[in-house]
Amino acid sequence: MVKRTIRKAITQNPIYPTVDLRDMVRQHVISRSLACMEKATKRRRHFLKTGQIKKYKQKVCTAVRNFYGKLPLSKNGVPLEVIQVSSFKKNGYRLENVLFDSFPGWQVNATVYVPLNFTPPFPAVVIPVGHSGKQFESYQLPAQFFARCGYIAVVFDPPGQAGEKKPGNDHFIDGVRCYLVGKTSSCYFVADALRCIDYLGTRSDVDLSNGVAMTGVSGGGTTTTLAGLLDDRVSVLGPSCCLSPLADLDISQCYAGCPETHMWRRYAEGIDEIDLLCGAVPKPTLLMAGEFDEVFRVEDTRRLAKEAQEFYKAIGKGDHFEFFVDHAGHCYSLTQARQFVRFMNRWLRNEPDRPIQDLADDVFALDPYEELQCYPSTDVNMRSLTLDQAQELEHTRDPNTKKILNAASAIAGAGGISAVSKGKVGNPFRVWTHFWQQIILQPEEDIELPVTFLYAEKNPTAALLHFDDKHRNQHLYRNGVLAAAIRFLDCKQLGFNIFSVDLRGWGDSSPAMYPYELSGWGGVDRYMAYASAALGDSVMAMRIRDGLASLAYLRSRSEVDTDKIIISGCGLGGIVALHVAAIDRKVHGVVIWDCLVSFKSLLETENYAWPADTFIPNVLLHYDLPELAAALPMSSLVLRPLDGTSVPVSSALLSRLNQDAGREIYLPDSGRKTIVEHIQALYRQ
Repeated sequence: MVKRTIRKAITQNPIYPTVDLRDMVRQHVISRSLACMEKATKRRRHFLKTGQIKKYKQKVCTAVRNFYGKLPLSKNGVPLEVIQVSSFKKNGYRLENVLFDSFPGWQVNATVYVPLNFTPPFPAVVIPVGHSGKQFESYQLPAQFFARCGYIAVVFDPPGQAGEKKPGNDHFIDGVRCYLVGKTSSCYFVADALRCIDYLGTRSDVDLSNGVAMTGVSGGGTTTTLAGLLDDRVSVLGPSCCLSPLADLDISQCYAGCPETHMWRRYAEGIDEIDLLCGAVPKPTLLMAGEFDEVFRVEDTRRLAKEAQEFYKAIGKGDHFEFFVDHAGHCYSLTQARQFVRFMNRWLRNEPDRPIQDLADDVFALDPYEELQCYPSTDVNMRSLTLDQAQELEHTRDPNTKKILNAASAIAGAGGISAVSKGKVGNPFRVWTHFWQQIILQPEEDIELPVTFLYAEKNPTAALLHFDDKHRNQHLYRNGVLAAAIRFLDCKQLGFNIFSVDLRGWGDSSPAMYPYELSGWGGVDRYMAYASAALGDSVMAMRIRDGLASLAYLRSRSEVDTDKIIISGCGLGGIVALHVAAIDRKVHGVVIWDCLVSFKSLLETENYAWPADTFIPNVLLHYDLPELAAALPMSSLVLRPLDGTSVPVSSALLSRLNQDAGREIYLPDSGRKTIVEHIQALYRQ
């Protein structure tokens, strides 16, 4: 057995943190998210205990509706122009493929299953497709069964995935873009489902007197539950294999899921999955689950079903809610379709004793995909619509400098950030012209920020506060650009101080990988982006507050001339630097390089090269980065800004940005000599 010894700390060694830096940011987000869910649970139980179900329902529905704003439905939508694409007669039903707009130019590619052996008008069921395509078994076979039982069924593809609406509609790449303009990508899923009801209303062979039923699996089930809270025309619900307590799958297990299910402030508003069920009372709801579902565990769904049943019973509508467990995995089987037909017969037709068609599973077969295709235009998509909104906002935003600076503070949630951050300080170590000191700042109880502080022998003197999304020491190592900028090793001139910080999630605190991030749609940045958006406090906002706390601490150090603090930033650290300067307004100057030129540039490219947590929710409602840089009251320089693909922007764009700013802020070069010269020039001002 090898005996382990504990090395005695030496003066220049890194300070040991009291938290696991690899897990710090994630656990911070998890803790806050769980607190939101616990609060939601207490609220829900309070309303149940006191019998205030109507008040509870109103709170849930109001919160959900606020996620979306005005959707393009009924009189709020564009005039419904239906394009007939094709029709195919099948055994017991007819396929009709049609196109109609949801958002202007955004086409819903609906395949309609029309009963042949029944007399119209038919009751209707809408089937939103999950993260898949309408050509697959979980959508075709149930729709066929519904039609052969006398229901007209409408199936349509979601944005992206395996359907016909792929370009510009990726759930993950394009869904997160919607945060920038204050939208949820969920609106493109839910609006399509509800627009199908508008379409059904144009058909003479449809009976909408009792509303419509809606049912779907996985993401289609989620769309179903949300649609039921948004539109009273959805009168019967059948979500399948889609519900698990957020505290388990999404939060504690860190399943990144999708941006469309993580609307801005969803956690903060306390809208758990169970709230989507309980908030629907008294709508008849058949919740279905797969016994062997590998994502939504049946025991979790069973707990939700039990709680939902209590709400239905509390208003004397216990029979309006049922829970069915299918002997299957993550799918929508014909067994579930039969169960839902029985449920629809009772609650949509008001014919509980109506017999079910006796059709064996082997009677059903998949129709050729080409018979389901509608060939929708892909010119208008999630990305293009978001870009259109960004351009409209660019022309309508208030250009007032004070309002821009105040908006930056609001975006960061920076109210009250003034106290000096707590921290742990190591012993100084003399290294040629400077003293080296390791520090750990503690802006919050569970957050620790590693710092490298180099201060000059003669003090107080000027200081550089630096943020870098790669590592605080990236540009110090081997006499890097920051070491040169502060005149390290230069005994003939007065050196400067540098205070370089690893903000949460960067450098030494980069999060470790978790199991669900093995999937192609997973990722640490995606989990952080979605979860923090649902908290109503983006990770970038947290980092900006870390930057402000770092600045407050730096000002408390006797080695620093507080009138000569310059903030610098590299990569995403540049975004933090701009915001810290905008919120503080007292620093001497700002120099950033290799930073994103604008949030709008993330929308202008098909494939951006920046992490998902770059997208600050709602920011384009107030300003973009060029407007923020121009609003700064101190000297500021942006060297070699990068576009959404992380490529340096053109000289023509730099000229236009400088013209818009009314002064020279943007320069094309970010080489070592240029950075050093501009930092030192700022100190001489």
